[in-house]
Amino acid sequence: MAKKLFLIDGSALAYRSYFAFIRNPLINSKGENTSAVYGFTNSLLRLLTKEKPEFLAVVFDSRQPTFRHKAYPAYKATRQKMPEEMAPQLPRIMEVLEAIGLPVLEMPGYEADDIVGSLAKRFASEGLEIYLVSGDKDFYQLVGPSVKFYNLRTTGKGEVEVLEEEGVEERFGVPPDKVVDVLALMGDSSDNIPGVPKVGEKTAVQLVKEFGSLEEVLKRSEEIKKETIRKSVQENRDLALLSQRLVTIDSQIPLELSLDELKIKEIKRDKLIELFKELEFTSLLQEFPVGRVEEEGHYTVVNSLQALQNLIGMLRGVGSFALDLETTDPNPMRAEIVGFSFAAKEKEAFYLPVAPPHARLSMEEILSHLKPLLEDEGMKKCGQNIKYDMLVLSNYGVELRGVDFDTMVASYLLNPSRRQHNLDLISLEYLNYKKITIGSLIGKGKKQISMREVPLDKIFPYACEDADIALRLRNLLQQKLVETGTWELFTEVEVPLISVLAEMERQGVALDLKLLREMSLRLEAELQQIGHNIYILAGEEFNINSTQQLGKILFEKLKVHKELGIKRVKRTKTGYATDSQVLEKMGEHPLVRNLLEYRKLSKLKSTYVDALPQLVNPRTGRVHTSFNQTVTATGRLSSSDPNLQNIPIRSEVGRQIRKAFIPSDKSRLLLSADYSQIELRIMAHLSGDETLIESFMRDEDVHRRTASLIFEVPPEEVTYEMRSKAKSINFGIMYGMGPFRLSREVGISVEDARRFIESYFQKYPKVHQYIINRIEEAKRLGY
Repeated sequence: MAKKLFLIDGSALAYRSYFAFIRNPLINSKGENTSAVYGFTNSLLRLLTKEKPEFLAVVFDSRQPTFRHKAYPAYKATRQKMPEEMAPQLPRIMEVLEAIGLPVLEMPGYEADDIVGSLAKRFASEGLEIYLVSGDKDFYQLVGPSVKFYNLRTTGKGEVEVLEEEGVEERFGVPPDKVVDVLALMGDSSDNIPGVPKVGEKTAVQLVKEFGSLEEVLKRSEEIKKETIRKSVQENRDLALLSQRLVTIDSQIPLELSLDELKIKEIKRDKLIELFKELEFTSLLQEFPVGRVEEEGHYTVVNSLQALQNLIGMLRGVGSFALDLETTDPNPMRAEIVGFSFAAKEKEAFYLPVAPPHARLSMEEILSHLKPLLEDEGMKKCGQNIKYDMLVLSNYGVELRGVDFDTMVASYLLNPSRRQHNLDLISLEYLNYKKITIGSLIGKGKKQISMREVPLDKIFPYACEDADIALRLRNLLQQKLVETGTWELFTEVEVPLISVLAEMERQGVALDLKLLREMSLRLEAELQQIGHNIYILAGEEFNINSTQQLGKILFEKLKVHKELGIKRVKRTKTGYATDSQVLEKMGEHPLVRNLLEYRKLSKLKSTYVDALPQLVNPRTGRVHTSFNQTVTATGRLSSSDPNLQNIPIRSEVGRQIRKAFIPSDKSRLLLSADYSQIELRIMAHLSGDETLIESFMRDEDVHRRTASLIFEVPPEEVTYEMRSKAKSINFGIMYGMGPFRLSREVGISVEDARRFIESYFQKYPKVHQYIINRIEEAKRLGY
């Protein structure tokens, strides 16, 4: 079987990766845009894993002018300057390539296309199977018997598109040796190649098919049937020949390069892992086969009463241990215990199965021995997300006490901006240890099984490893918390909070189900009425929830955009965009006003009014949300499953939904209490900023004042939208967000974010200096 050589157009892949995330850029906790680096790296790793090539080169364009620029100074003149956020990512891409061990090529005065073409021509005769990795149709001209076009854009079936000679003709209309002729006639607006005016791709293909070549098209131009095309070809002969020269890939570059130099080198795993950590590529850290860099620990199954008693005696003798539960459900209020794992010494752990078919002791017998240990305040316990274990155990009548460490919370305090703090990730980050994945035990999707069904020989090393790694991380992270000055916050605030949140979650909240049922009926009637109004205004009945049908009504039948004097949105393959952003621009139109109201009520009904009763736990009769300590970068709690913090309060419907949350009985009340801008008050105190202190002394709304200063309008003219942006800016800047991160969080452009930050720091100079000092201190501590 022929060996494979992959030639990758690195410049094209970098741009493609950047723009793939343009609507939702990847920004890490340092405010660094990593979209291009992530997309580039992910594509490369997928290719390496799937194709396993022996030889590979990543080729980049030269920054110096090429022969094309000399022949035609306007070549690529219309191209926009590289985006500001993309330029700093190119050195990062080079770091990744060096760590993976991939050869990188660049030659002054030549484009990536020419280097790829010369390499393909040179090595095609050596029996190699050559793949040109790009999305650029210019490469079609290079395809031959042993050269294929490898398009990273996947087909509808999710497969990578690979074109041979027949595939190029099928896709482009002509075989590879005629591609240059078509490109010369049609030109290329992205590279500012003129081509022949009025000749597009379809016409160019027809001409080349009819006459056989560009040369013949020019020679026999009087035979072209369509007058406008005939005249344009005759008048632009020189442009066609110039374009032919510009689009022809130079395959004659003298490259002093041996095939051995294109061999993929050994991956520098430590360097790559470090880079992924720094860039915060969580998914790549977890998926990339970095290997088990440490020997597995000594793990034991406990399956007799004597062994259990010995284990308890050992744990009491040590006085501190890590605990982890294997269960049947991620929701602690529904979960059943499958097994316990314990670790008191690094690289040593024990697994105690409690569920059939692996258990040899009954649950009652096991708990009668374990309960005194687990409820002993003097026995110190740690774990990963130990609040979950507390809740599960409470359903079995066991109150877990003595918790003094949680690795997930510790990881969060060390880096609050990181999006995930799961055990797999922090194990890789701090221990360079790749854990057994849960997916390898229970699978995914429709084939996923319960932990109860996992064979003992698979579940016990996984469970023991969880406890073992939690213990190792405890020993390491404790020292880091001390070094970063967050140990006191961890021990006095975060750890005590764990048991408080566990109790809140366990108690849950009562719902007035009758009120919600009645509300659902009222909203349904209201939606039917609004829907009827929409049909009258549209002049026909249609599926209001179908974006395709709605788009045709708005932009083709009623032409609402013309009526309002605004530009119509572009139509794509799936139809017109009809999201809220589009509709709000047309909000003056009565049909659109009704649509917006319909969507608002429909969302509230489905998300809360109808959904909340379905979330009531049948055993407790209450809704049990999860309060998350490790999600928000600002240190606030978040709520999930369901999210009880996002129930709207400004609309009448939202206020009615909130009334459905009631005290557990008539002797109790619900109390609402809030600190007024507490974080900013702390910042005013710590920084000593006179302007900020003065605002609080006057009992002003600081967010309104900030908006007034930044937008340069009197306080009484500050709109709700201005205040909301100012609030986000206040908190964003206070937590050290840079312009890229702030633009995403606030929903403004990077330029506006930068301007707002500069204006903010002019108004609050001591806050600025305080933040700079804190950032410098954090850098010094390695935080």
